[in-house]
Amino acid sequence: MQAVIRSVDCAIPQRRMSNEEFTAILDTSDEWIHSHTGIRYRHIADPDQAPSDLALEACQKVLSRAAVPPDEVDLILVATATGDYLGFPSVACIVQDRLGAKRAGAMDLAAGCTGFIYGLETARNFVLGGGARNVLVVGAEVLSRIVDWQDRNTCVLFGDGAGAALVSASEDARDGSGRPRGLLASVLRADGSGAHLLERPMGGTRAPFDPENFDRTSACLRMDGRQVYNFAVKAIAEGIPEMLAANGFGIDDVAWIVPHQANVRIIEAAAKRAKIPLEKYYLNIEEYANTSAASIPIALTEMDSKGLLREGDLVATFGFGAGLTWGGNLLRW
Repeated sequence: MQAVIRSVDCAIPQRRMSNEEFTAILDTSDEWIHSHTGIRYRHIADPDQAPSDLALEACQKVLSRAAVPPDEVDLILVATATGDYLGFPSVACIVQDRLGAKRAGAMDLAAGCTGFIYGLETARNFVLGGGARNVLVVGAEVLSRIVDWQDRNTCVLFGDGAGAALVSASEDARDGSGRPRGLLASVLRADGSGAHLLERPMGGTRAPFDPENFDRTSACLRMDGRQVYNFAVKAIAEGIPEMLAANGFGIDDVAWIVPHQANVRIIEAAAKRAKIPLEKYYLNIEEYANTSAASIPIALTEMDSKGLLREGDLVATFGFGAGLTWGGNLLRW
């Protein structure tokens, strides 16, 4: 039995916000933002759009592409840090109802920007263990609602969007060379000692909202940029070679590395440290900015639509994010 990605697709908000728009509200410029991050644009959800709306659209597209009806979906996993509601109900349950997936279980995953990677490995284990045959794995974020638009160090980094993959059971899927296709292996890691480096301080049960003493910025995303940068570079530079070696592969075996799209400088520094050609990494941060758990499925969708992913390609995903978490997946397309 194998767990194979049958289709991928995404949902991108129509509003496209350029770096130039920040110059009216912040002391910054397009040149500064692009040179420091690689970002030129980000897409911003409409006021009436929530993560479940974007997730639903991505799931509908994925099922249509695979010709799988909603009632054949066994499980829906949504990776998100920006749920429609605080804690409950989950985005996955809202999507399950609106999608009409009457037989499906549903749950959200909270692993920050590594959420989609955690979701793929969770789906793989459900499929290999016989608990599900069709699993929707989604990354969906509306980060524009939780950034501090007066903090130029963070608000320029993030965008909104959703991406989804249908992971299905296959008895014997092979490429033209006879090699098994699908999700081959994953590595999932965490270091909770760095939890404070990327957080949203107010709104949970440790620091509930207090309407009489409300601090707006405490309800927004906060990040220690330098420390997160150092963590991310180390995670990618060491994690990708470790994952490949553990499964008997070298970098020459890999057609593409699809990293979490956080900052082009992180990818460049990690590639240099690990001595991996930058051309191996697929980057689309210039258009979408950091969409957290949605970034990797959005990138996979774009690659698929451009014909960059060919049957038999060995693809490595890798992400890092709040928690702190990091990890990757190896898949044979």
